[in-house]
Amino acid sequence: MRLLITAGPTREPIDPVRFLSNRSSGRMGYALAEAAHTAGHEVVLISGPVSLPPPSGIQLIHVETAREMFDAVRTHLPGCTAAIFSAAVADYRPAQVIPQKIKKTSATLTLELERTEDILGSVRTQFAFTGFLVGFAAETENLILHAQDKLQRKGCDLIIANDVSQSGIGFDSTENEVTLCFPNGKTTALPRQSKTALAHDLIQIISSSI
Repeated sequence: MRLLITAGPTREPIDPVRFLSNRSSGRMGYALAEAAHTAGHEVVLISGPVSLPPPSGIQLIHVETAREMFDAVRTHLPGCTAAIFSAAVADYRPAQVIPQKIKKTSATLTLELERTEDILGSVRTQFAFTGFLVGFAAETENLILHAQDKLQRKGCDLIIANDVSQSGIGFDSTENEVTLCFPNGKTTALPRQSKTALAHDLIQIISSSI
């Protein structure tokens, strides 16, 4: 089958040298892409800026901002059997990008922010995707409650939730521990393990659910 996977952070420019971003390394998304390729699937990987080597045998699309990722998903989603959205997309961006470097002139600086495109939320409504839809929920509290809410709001078939408040897993780590949340209310916890091993488990679960 053909899979679309998003990975990494996005960067939302403030001025020519600064941006808003997050701590996502992209390791989980890249591990998923490699696991899917190893399992014999065709993979399109849409990646924000990361410091990871490009995986072999996979169509890799580089993007920088949430808007660029939105456009790339809209372009490459048709024809996919499943889509896995593991990228940590910025929720907000500066409402205005300053054309020159901001100088340090005052004690405080106020930035006006605006919402970025809701990529996962657009997959069913705007892109009319009917395949198997997987989202990630990185939370710091009420993990299952927030994940189940996101699953319903976004029209997902599966939400992979992880508690990023725990040290040693999630962002900037080679390991992860997740809970799978399904539309019927069922949850399945997967133990802490390397993201590589976890990715193979997740691809097997997703493949068997389609």
